[in-house]
Amino acid sequence: MAKYYTLEYWLDEGMYVGRLKEVPGVFSQGQTLEELKENILEAYKLMIEEEEESLPDSIRNKVKEIQVEV
Repeated sequence: MAKYYTLEYWLDEGMYVGRLKEVPGVFSQGQTLEELKENILEAYKLMIEEEEESLPDSIRNKVKEIQVEV
């Protein structure tokens, strides 16, 4: 299942700095926009891994895809 997020980025002292707008706390930086994309993806993956590891074994890896209309 592919997920799409918005990468908001800006230049700060010659570095690309960015965050995922929909995922609070996921920030990164890179010397190029491509490097920022790679780094932000790695930061997101690390956050997901940490969240999964903190779940109790009784609910870990139980996933169901649902549709939500807004």
